[in-house]
Amino acid sequence: MASRYYGAEWRRLNARMLILLPVQEVLRSLPLLLGLLVAGSSSGSGPEWSLIGAALAIGAGTLRWFTTTYRITSDQVQVRRGLLRRRTLTVLRDRIRTVDVTAHALHRVLGLARVSIGTGRSDRRDGGGLKLDGLSVQEAAQIRDVLLSKPAADTAAVAVDAGTADVELIRWHPAWIAYGPFTLSGIVTVLVAAGFGYRILSAANLNPTRFGPIHALLHDVGRTSPVLVVLTIVALTVVVTIVFSTVGYVLAFWNFRLTRQASGTLHVSRGLVTTRAVTIDENRLRGIEFSEPLLLRAVGGARCIAIATGLRVGRGAERGGSMLLPPAPRMVAVAVAAAILGDAGPIRTQLIGHGPVARRRRYNRVLLVMVPLLTVLLVAWWLGGLPAWPWQVGLAALAAGLPLAADRFHSLGHAVVAGRLVTRSGSLARRRGVLSADGIIGWNLGQSFFQRRSQLVTLTATTAAGRQAYEVQDVGVAEAVRVAELLRPGLLAAFFEEPRPAPTRETAGQL
Repeated sequence: MASRYYGAEWRRLNARMLILLPVQEVLRSLPLLLGLLVAGSSSGSGPEWSLIGAALAIGAGTLRWFTTTYRITSDQVQVRRGLLRRRTLTVLRDRIRTVDVTAHALHRVLGLARVSIGTGRSDRRDGGGLKLDGLSVQEAAQIRDVLLSKPAADTAAVAVDAGTADVELIRWHPAWIAYGPFTLSGIVTVLVAAGFGYRILSAANLNPTRFGPIHALLHDVGRTSPVLVVLTIVALTVVVTIVFSTVGYVLAFWNFRLTRQASGTLHVSRGLVTTRAVTIDENRLRGIEFSEPLLLRAVGGARCIAIATGLRVGRGAERGGSMLLPPAPRMVAVAVAAAILGDAGPIRTQLIGHGPVARRRRYNRVLLVMVPLLTVLLVAWWLGGLPAWPWQVGLAALAAGLPLAADRFHSLGHAVVAGRLVTRSGSLARRRGVLSADGIIGWNLGQSFFQRRSQLVTLTATTAAGRQAYEVQDVGVAEAVRVAELLRPGLLAAFFEEPRPAPTRETAGQL
């Protein structure tokens, strides 16, 4: 079956894309089309201009299909597109790190899918890979298997070690929906929806305050107590965020399934309207990130993220394809992490604390910022230059910052367990990173001005996987060297050898 995709023949995308591409172009141009409709309404030619714009969008979508071809050879994947500006994108097969298969609602209606091929590069917006948007579901699955296939010898070895059956590690449970409101993903959804609405209003040159209901509402708000207005806005924001977060959680993680395949890969599939399937080669897995954001931690939840070469974490684990478990009960997350690592020790082990100096630094960061600001606000209020609410908000921020500083200190910790670096930090987004020694390619010791005065350093393990840097914050130099020597002996200690004493007149004679 693999040989079907090899050779010098250029292939086109599925012909059903002639239906989908024009629809996509019209939807993408919708703000512009509405703007043309409103702008031309004064002269009575708005519908005509909108129809012309829609025709151009449909033509552009159709032209994309005729000018896009691809081919897969034994060592390359090539995509050729463009009419006036012809481009050929090439990816070497030995540089392929991920093959991501997605299908949104329109794709699924037509039985199509999109294949995204990633090379693990992060210096480009698209990760240095390419996309084949418009393959049949069967073709997408076959191409994914072809591109991720191992050499015959490696495949045989995996089959001997792992058998022939896939193992299901975890499957989505409907009760996990309760963790959706605590992910705050609804805020992003609300902002995206607001931005889309603003684009439409701006393109149509419309002022929403001129509409009767909105004008009347703003008039009533102007006569209402400011405290009541603020409380109402906060309540509405919370409700909208909860609703959108829950809906977004269901759309993204419905029917989530994580399996370990006989080929030595982890396979993640999920999605309700848009389905997505990500395959992670375990040979490229360098560890696990155990994430517990503040709100999710408060209700006993957590999630797992893969630390693997070729998968983005810092730009969004869900978007980058590194999510191994969505927000779920903490015990489930611990079990999944232990199953992937083969050991629960790095997740359950008691970490080494970072001492009173690290605690003082967390409190100082709050006090040195908030106390001077609060003093200025109080003086300005006392002199009559400001109302009372700014310093009251500042006082509330100070009161919230102190327990946050305490939680940030209690989150600090590190350990070396079974040849893995375990480091934890953060409060609003507490993360425990478990990084294998084999994945560490270097160490970085950093000291800020205040750290030098406190005789502390931050030890950073650099790696080609995940966030590419995992920090052990605010530890002594001796502890930093000890941790580095346990994991990568000889890599850091040479820079901290005790200097030999200068020869005296007596020892010089002996030399």
